[in-house]
Amino acid sequence: MINRGKQSVLGVHVDVTDYESAVERTVDAARRRSAFIVTALPVHGIMTGALDPVHRYRLNTFDLLVPDGQPVRWALNLLHGAGLRERVAGPALMLSLCERLARDRLPIYLFGSRSETIALLAKNLERRFPGIAIAGSQPGRFAVLSSSERAEIVAAIRGSGAAVTFVGLGCPRQEIWAYENRAALSMPLVCVGAAFDFHAGTVAHAPAALQRAGLEWAFRLSREPRRLWRRYAFYNPLYIGMVAAQLSGALDFDARPARAPEHDLNYG
Repeated sequence: MINRGKQSVLGVHVDVTDYESAVERTVDAARRRSAFIVTALPVHGIMTGALDPVHRYRLNTFDLLVPDGQPVRWALNLLHGAGLRERVAGPALMLSLCERLARDRLPIYLFGSRSETIALLAKNLERRFPGIAIAGSQPGRFAVLSSSERAEIVAAIRGSGAAVTFVGLGCPRQEIWAYENRAALSMPLVCVGAAFDFHAGTVAHAPAALQRAGLEWAFRLSREPRRLWRRYAFYNPLYIGMVAAQLSGALDFDARPARAPEHDLNYG
């Protein structure tokens, strides 16, 4: 079990950890009914924080920020000698947590994506983990919410009896939602992005060989070129250049100030 604290990748503080430790820490918080926010960030997620001081502030308050993408794991190893042999991918982390939560009889809540996806996801999780208790679910609204709408979502989750909420709103919306609702929900909020679609079977996951090679982005780009080409054309080369600048000492990304949000965005 690896839990070596946080290290900076472009000013975003990523945990040097593995699946076993991530599961243990999250389940421990679930048992204690303690606020605990988790996200799994690939390159795109790291870059949202590296380029935005407000979002960097949010991300650096997360209890657990795991290295989802292989390039994030490589950066931890290169910059800090982390010695990580595998990444901690959001979809795989979700399955590991569900297996453990089913065994420990700790109920889950599913928040995000679309109603059809949620229904398929719940069905597949129940088939894969017969003991799992899904206390409730609701799709994301993908809009700026009124205070009453936000309170309604929080009340539904709290009233469900769930011990853990999985959040699938996409990056960075899901991280903003978790940050803003941490205090209102005394449980782990685990941001897993496209895991809802992958485990529902509505979106194909990259073959394992491409994942190991750090080319999952290329597979996703081939499936959704119109939506994703700008993200990868801009962020991937910039990430490489910025990691090189951190490695050489040319730039100290932690010297740049992060800034607390002045108000909530009320995404949901």
